Amino acid sequence: MPLQATSGAASYDAFGGGAAAVPQYIEDVFSTYLYTGNSTTGGTQTITNNIDLSTKGGMVWIKGRSAASDHILTDTSRGAGTTASNNQGLASNLNAAEDLGASYDFLSAFNTNGFTVKQGGTTATTRGTNYNAVTYASWTFRKQPKFFDVVTYTGDGNIGRTVSHSLNATVGFMLIKCTSQPGGWVAYHRSIGASQFLTLNATDAAGSGSGGNTPAKYWNSTAPTSTVFSLGDAANTNETGQTYVAYLFAHDAGGFGLTGTDNVVSCGSFTTDGSGNATVNLGYEAQWVLMKKSSGAESWMLFDNMRGLLVTQGPAYSKKLVPNLTDAESDGDECRASSTGFNVGGVVGGATYIYVAIRRGPMKVPTSGTSVFSPQTSYSVQTIGGTSYAVVTPSFPVDTYFWTKQSTAENKFLTARLLGASDGLTNTEDSFSNNLASYWTSNTQVAQSASTTGNQIYECFRRAPSFHDVVCYTGTGSATTFTHNLGVTPELIIVKSRSNVSAWTIYSSSVGNTKALFFTNDAPATNTYWNNTTPTSSVFSVGTLSGVNSSGRTYIAYLFATCAGVSKVGSYTGTATTKQIDCGFTAGARFVLIKRTDSTGDWYVWDSARGIVSGNDPYLLLNSTAAEVTSTDYIDTYSAGFEISSTAPAAINASGGTFIFLAIA
Repeated sequence: MPLQATSGAASYDAFGGGAAAVPQYIEDVFSTYLYTGNSTTGGTQTITNNIDLSTKGGMVWIKGRSAASDHILTDTSRGAGTTASNNQGLASNLNAAEDLGASYDFLSAFNTNGFTVKQGGTTATTRGTNYNAVTYASWTFRKQPKFFDVVTYTGDGNIGRTVSHSLNATVGFMLIKCTSQPGGWVAYHRSIGASQFLTLNATDAAGSGSGGNTPAKYWNSTAPTSTVFSLGDAANTNETGQTYVAYLFAHDAGGFGLTGTDNVVSCGSFTTDGSGNATVNLGYEAQWVLMKKSSGAESWMLFDNMRGLLVTQGPAYSKKLVPNLTDAESDGDECRASSTGFNVGGVVGGATYIYVAIRRGPMKVPTSGTSVFSPQTSYSVQTIGGTSYAVVTPSFPVDTYFWTKQSTAENKFLTARLLGASDGLTNTEDSFSNNLASYWTSNTQVAQSASTTGNQIYECFRRAPSFHDVVCYTGTGSATTFTHNLGVTPELIIVKSRSNVSAWTIYSSSVGNTKALFFTNDAPATNTYWNNTTPTSSVFSVGTLSGVNSSGRTYIAYLFATCAGVSKVGSYTGTATTKQIDCGFTAGARFVLIKRTDSTGDWYVWDSARGIVSGNDPYLLLNSTAAEVTSTDYIDTYSAGFEISSTAPAAINASGGTFIFLAIA
């Protein structure tokens, strides 16, 4: 009979996990949230990441990014530190017990929508979680069957003793830490098995140890099951009278999404080639990756997409933190994002690594346009690292944004979080990296100093199923397909070479797979850019033309689809009279893009931040550097979508002409 350990409030509403079959999504149970500390006097700050910790239970891991500091882990099973003498923090880089010192009360509350941090530490370089002006990363793991569990127990010294958990799945990764006395963080990983172990606060290779430090002593050389894990009698896992906490991660357990079959956490291994490269295919794009060389000594590495999990090195790099060290954040080309998992580069060749990876969200199909799109004309100027930035703050993490000046001639820019730098509509990525470099945070997108004056427009988009996705890929020179995560068939695809000067190449479902558009005023051109093949809900096809698939060139693709009540990708036939375009919205369109396709015509853009009203509506042209035009009334409000005015020119409403559009509610 296994010991019934204390695991706090457990949730059993995953598919196969209990009484109620309520769909679960990764955004309900995991969050990376970045913030800046605001206190030197013990003050608090509430972090709202929409993860229910107080009801469901879970763990929060916090690390200073801009200053050397300990990694602080707290959990609901051990409780928040409500007083200076009652802190419950553990440091992944230390052997220390949970009492790290009376002045270090790191986390004062677990909330239904996040948590509250206290200053913690007396300087920026100590064990802080809210020290003034220090930037922090936080990772929240909510307890949920088939994802993550927290278990606390008291050691009894009995070899072969088992402890219950509520993961209801294969245990892919497990950390055990003694909380009542100093001791190392012992790590089990399914890829090295129960005959070996790793230590989170050390660089050691996976090993079988000796003396008191062996898998037999730690977990009786027995792999965990879906309901229990086994223990030996070592001081680090089961000494009589000592208290312990265990953090357990599932592996490819399903349990998420509408059907309850989607995986959200994977624990595996890979072996690099002679150049230190590897490709890890998870079947989904990773947003959080913890990895460690298991075949030799090396530090642990931690990456996430909010700080920067990019597709390739230069001009920006992925950002790395090291769980076994206090080091501040650094550039880390070791891990790179991909649409099917992640790629590894620049590590030891011919070595084996273990990893824990978490799926990128959101997984839910959006029901409101405001949750995934926000046009912004207001910004503040902030100084970050000695540079002035124009800062806009939508209510969601920004994955893609379009930027330009409104009242003066300016290039039109489109960039993505995956790049960490910017693209212009007619030039290469590198040529704009110093003109509009982007500083990304959890809920803020920041443009560089060159854009801190004058009227500006930021069209901010979030990646979400059925709405918008971004895919970066390397051309093969042969007709092929590339995976996307839109979940439905894309109806508009905008492709740009990132490594070469080239035109932006555009697929429209209304135009078909034998033609392409460009950001010019030209009509569609007949060609084989899309290999004469319509995209599917999982892949899009490209031919051999250099605009989309030259061997060795790097590309970015922006994908859009119709999402009921949120977005509409469509077409219409002009009438030269007032015409209403029904998009299925209830409060009208806040963004409208129109292009004529049977003849020449510019790419017109309107948005509600600059004005979609019954009077004049400012528009910009994507294919021109011209400032916006403010003296025309070509579109009007219409609750179900938008209305084309009778005064609109032939490029928007020619009688018998055909037009494509993208509208967002």
